[in-house]
Amino acid sequence: MVEFFTQYSWIIWVALILLFVIVEVATVEFTFLMLAIGSVGGLLTGLFGGPFWLSVVVAAVVSILLLFTVRPPLLRALKRGGDPTLSNVDALLGQRGTVVVPLAGRVDDPALGQVKLANGETWTARLLAPTGEGSIDTGATVVVTAIEGSTAVVVPAERTSS
Repeated sequence: MVEFFTQYSWIIWVALILLFVIVEVATVEFTFLMLAIGSVGGLLTGLFGGPFWLSVVVAAVVSILLLFTVRPPLLRALKRGGDPTLSNVDALLGQRGTVVVPLAGRVDDPALGQVKLANGETWTARLLAPTGEGSIDTGATVVVTAIEGSTAVVVPAERTSS
């Protein structure tokens, strides 16, 4: 068995390198890239006549060194160009709007109205009234506090400023 590993170790290293590269292409997190480069170190050790156990040690050491020294700066460089603009529901939270159809409601039976947000979208809205009753008339300014399905949960703008 040891003779098999010694004679065909280069095939094992090439297979590991290909496997790690394929996984890296799918994940793009640089972990498997570092393992593939470590495997190249193990392959080169075996090609230069080193025993299989030494190839494994070299691959492990190179991989660990790369994981802790090269991978963090690569991840920072990859994420540096990210777009910080909020999108989808995150972009709506905290956005101001104007009431188009009056909002009224109780905790047990909220009446839905409509709100035109600052981005130009008109949403079905419900008043966030944790206790008692409340209402907001047409033209009042509100702030979106949550999105529940296709309904914006809003509060009067004065409540958010304090």
